[in-house]
Amino acid sequence: MPAILGQNQYGKAETRVVRITRDGAVHHIKDLNVSVALSGDMEEVHYSGSNANVLPTDTTKNTVFAFAKEHGIESAERFGIHLARHFVTSQEPIRRARIRIEEYAWERIGTSGATEGTGTGHSFVRRGQETRLAQTTYDGERWEVISGLKDLTVLNSTDSEFWGYVKDKYTTLPETHDRVLATDVAARWRFGWTDDEQETPDWEESYEQTRRHLLQAFAETYSLSLQQTLHRMGARVIDHRGEIDEIRLSLPNKHHFLVDLEPFGLKNDNEVYFAADRPYGLIEATVLRDGCEARIPVH
Repeated sequence: MPAILGQNQYGKAETRVVRITRDGAVHHIKDLNVSVALSGDMEEVHYSGSNANVLPTDTTKNTVFAFAKEHGIESAERFGIHLARHFVTSQEPIRRARIRIEEYAWERIGTSGATEGTGTGHSFVRRGQETRLAQTTYDGERWEVISGLKDLTVLNSTDSEFWGYVKDKYTTLPETHDRVLATDVAARWRFGWTDDEQETPDWEESYEQTRRHLLQAFAETYSLSLQQTLHRMGARVIDHRGEIDEIRLSLPNKHHFLVDLEPFGLKNDNEVYFAADRPYGLIEATVLRDGCEARIPVH
């Protein structure tokens, strides 16, 4: 049997674009890493090498820069929507566009005598917290917008236990009723918005509130397992953010082990820990609104 071409896509990955908006003496900054993937009638370029239906990836890169000027960057999601619509509607062979964006946050540098969060209008420091994520997909009829974040490091120094688990001859982990629970939150959430006739969510407000609910659920859950904490975090988002139908969380268990201080004649009363970076437990799950189906891919 002859070999046939399966799913395929192409585009320009990781175009770094920084957009400065100058509002008088006060400036605003958006720092994005944009990856474009296009698919459609592309069989011929694979079979014969004909580029008749191929929009150069260099053109997609240039489009990112031009759209940053022409449309500005109100939010990562809105910018992705502008790009996806353009590629699908302006090029007949392109049937589907997927725009993935990472956003790097900056905050203003305070100056002497300035209140927190203020200072010069033009001096910023990279915020050393999470990276914001946005993925926009458009097929000419329906939209799918998935937002998220990664590398949001959180820690509870108490209110976490782990006991009552299965034990076999290889089990050495002691049960604990008071442990450090730490993780690097990676989360992606899918919006119910699917077509242009619907009012779009307030992307910036949605992100800030979703992040807040994730953090509050982590802080307020007395944890008997990281799985339980994960579910509480996802359920809180679904319960409080009506625009979100699905959230997928990936939580590595950043183990903190008590250091044995007895050789030094010292008692370790849950005070000194060794933070192990690997191996680590990895807990992943999807939380859905009732009646919705899971569509965020596992990767």
